[in-house]
Amino acid sequence: MEIKINSNTRNELLSRSEIAFTATYEGATPSRMDIGAKIAALQNVPVENLILSPLQSRFGVRAVQGVARIYDSAEALKATERAYLVARGQKKEEAE
Repeated sequence: MEIKINSNTRNELLSRSEIAFTATYEGATPSRMDIGAKIAALQNVPVENLILSPLQSRFGVRAVQGVARIYDSAEALKATERAYLVARGQKKEEAE
């Protein structure tokens, strides 16, 4: 998977960076966790401070466009983001 950053904007009021990107891939569509981990690695930030929303893919095109919001701290993330978006980016617990 290759990620191209289209724009990187700093939002000081909300203590975050907003990154618009395009991810191209081969095979199956990558998961949100895979995309988030790759962007966090590229930006050298912890994956816990990153939110992906929205992600858009089109039929027949092996690319996903989206926006990543990278917060300076976990406290800033929890104060700003809605709970369902925070939960969407975490691993699901397995039922036994």
